[in-house]
Amino acid sequence: MQTHSPRFDRHDLRTAGIGLGLFLTVLGIAVFFRLASPAAAGHAVNPPSADVSESTPSGTGRAVFAGGCFWGVQAVFQHTLGVTNAVSGYAGGTSAAPSYEQVSSGGTGHAESVEITFDPKQISFGRLLQIYFSVAHDPTQLNRQDPDEGTQYRSEIFATSEAQQRAAEAYIAELDKARAFPRHIVTKVERLKAFYPAESYHQDYATRHPASPYIAAYDLPKIANLKKLYPEFYRQQAVLVGGNQE
Repeated sequence: MQTHSPRFDRHDLRTAGIGLGLFLTVLGIAVFFRLASPAAAGHAVNPPSADVSESTPSGTGRAVFAGGCFWGVQAVFQHTLGVTNAVSGYAGGTSAAPSYEQVSSGGTGHAESVEITFDPKQISFGRLLQIYFSVAHDPTQLNRQDPDEGTQYRSEIFATSEAQQRAAEAYIAELDKARAFPRHIVTKVERLKAFYPAESYHQDYATRHPASPYIAAYDLPKIANLKKLYPEFYRQQAVLVGGNQE
């Protein structure tokens, strides 16, 4: 049975009206967890000592990362220079084309993930890894991110090639050896088998709902940390799903 968390309260907030008391409760819990999280202020780390130089026949690169709720991970990379698209979805499970409800049950084995398409001439896979580990999520939290609990919120890199897998594993070893984080990194690395885009109402959620208590507490600070820690890779306008900007 999945532990109840503000993750589900905010889902209720999206689909039905709630009273002021519940709203304030959700906001208070979200702020408490956010302030208690070691990832709240961002955590600058060095880039990988070795990078990956590869692209698809179209000249673009592809990466798939899982790091808790996909709303915030998507938002971070939509504001990253060189990223041309970032799609929320599901990876790492057994069933094909799962629904949000199925993934949220924790029974399909999928993780909420983001598929990133990028221009290797502007940003490398290694730099995306750097942003993933230091801004997009806390890689030391096992099967959770802040108040969201379950394997669907795990930290995992779904490599699209052997080169990506080797680079990700080597970078994790580097960060652990350097004691870059106060705790051991729990991020898993495996080859991507399939990526399934999430439902349309999940796409661009942080951009479309900046006043949401959850977004304000957990995801807007990530975007601010991207700008603070890596201004050379920050873009003001988010690249939305489908190539639009906002």
